[in-house]
Amino acid sequence: MMTHGLLQLRTKLGKALVVISLIAAPLSFSAAQSLGHTMQKHASDDPMKAEDDKEPLTVVEEEMKAKRAIKEAEREYQENLGRARDLSSLGVALVTSFKQKNALDHDDIKKLDKVEKLAKAIRRAAGGSEDKVEMEKPPRDLTSAMEMLSDVSQSLKEKVEKTPKHVISATVIDEANVLLELIRIVRTLPSKV
Repeated sequence: MMTHGLLQLRTKLGKALVVISLIAAPLSFSAAQSLGHTMQKHASDDPMKAEDDKEPLTVVEEEMKAKRAIKEAEREYQENLGRARDLSSLGVALVTSFKQKNALDHDDIKKLDKVEKLAKAIRRAAGGSEDKVEMEKPPRDLTSAMEMLSDVSQSLKEKVEKTPKHVISATVIDEANVLLELIRIVRTLPSKV
């Protein structure tokens, strides 16, 4: 049997352990919270980790996300078709104006600027970036340059219309680059014939 002194010591040790655990529990809880907050802060510093920590999307959320992506792609595609049609119309208007005046006036230069912006936007939407193009037979005079500009703008419109959505089209990019080179050439030629 245990002696009375040993029993008292055991009771005191038990009470001391209870007191220590009561003191240690809030401290360990606080430390865990602090560690969790620090880890959360570091996770939010890196967007890729923050996405990984998110809960997976539900089936409904996935479907909604997919539908939004499809609508956005359709909107971008329609915008690009509109750019191509505007570009083609401006090309025809430029040539018509040039044939009437045998010169490019201030309004025609503004239209030429608009054609350039549209061609760059079409090229970007097709997945292209700035590329210099060396034409095999560049036009030598404004008349032939304007005729080529009309033909290439019409051809670019047709290629954009034939290109399916979500496709990086090398032909559209190349055609846009040719048109941009033509615009550069037109700007270097005298504005009157």
